[in-house]
Amino acid sequence: MKQFAIVAALIVGAIGALSAQDRVAAAKKEGTLTVYTTIAEKDWPTLVKPFETRYGIKVTVWRAGTSNVLQRAVQEAAAKKYDVDVIHIGSPEMEALAREQVLMPITSAVQNDLQPGSVPQHHQWAATLLSVWVQAYNTKVIKKEDLPKTYKDLLNPRWKGKLGIEGKDEDWFASVVDVMGGGETGLKFFRDLVATNGLSVRQGHTLLNNLVISGEVPLALNIYNYMPEQAKKKGAPIDWFVLEPAIARSNGVGVARHAPHPNAAMLFYDYLLGEGQQYFVSMDYVPSNTKVASPLKGIRIVQANPARSLDESDKWSTLLEQIVVRRGRGRP
Repeated sequence: MKQFAIVAALIVGAIGALSAQDRVAAAKKEGTLTVYTTIAEKDWPTLVKPFETRYGIKVTVWRAGTSNVLQRAVQEAAAKKYDVDVIHIGSPEMEALAREQVLMPITSAVQNDLQPGSVPQHHQWAATLLSVWVQAYNTKVIKKEDLPKTYKDLLNPRWKGKLGIEGKDEDWFASVVDVMGGGETGLKFFRDLVATNGLSVRQGHTLLNNLVISGEVPLALNIYNYMPEQAKKKGAPIDWFVLEPAIARSNGVGVARHAPHPNAAMLFYDYLLGEGQQYFVSMDYVPSNTKVASPLKGIRIVQANPARSLDESDKWSTLLEQIVVRRGRGRP
């Protein structure tokens, strides 16, 4: 009867009804859980081993690309095949799973420590890590004291022919449009930027990062923060800064609505959002938990809206193509 009450409480999201001690005891009794994720195979042991060691719970992982994880989770739920306990993929895809009623709503104390925008109103998933777009520059070509302070500063003619952009980041593009006033006002900023100074459009963040290092693109507008940081540590002539607010794309975690090991799943959920955040940081990810030391400490971060990414991807891809890519210069 007590076990049934525990499972029922999880299903309705009333996790607070359990004490931490009872939850850990129930999770240890289950002894195992299964996770579907996109996290790189080389990174997974760093994240999981401390959890397994502390709680004695075996974590089985199935790893694949985002679309494959999404498809498998939806298909299994539709077939009432309940194998997965925890899912960890990109937030737009987590939002898709929530709409398909694959995930259970969860209220947990650790959610209060997360960055704004990390927990949607339905509470069916929460952001674990942030992929933050920053601005990177070649330190031999551009002096730190000459860097732009705001997005509007990029319209200064001094940046003509010096700016580069990754041409597939519609989430970043849509978010900057919001920052610059939204709607036609925000779109006008990009039209003016292309007309005034031009943009070298490239495909791939790694390529763009390397072109900054070579000096071919002196200043890149949307590179993930860890890329220039890692290159800088290796001695490359590159550094990064942030035009605030920084724009981020998140990955999220959720517990399956019919998780076969709900208590272990909930414990792992709390772990990824709490104690496990330090291990994300050790792998150069930006944590969603504000109490964990971050490479972007003190910088205001705005998370790209995953619901908009899901619903309006075609719209923003088309606008990015029309306003920036077609009128930009450069090559793949």
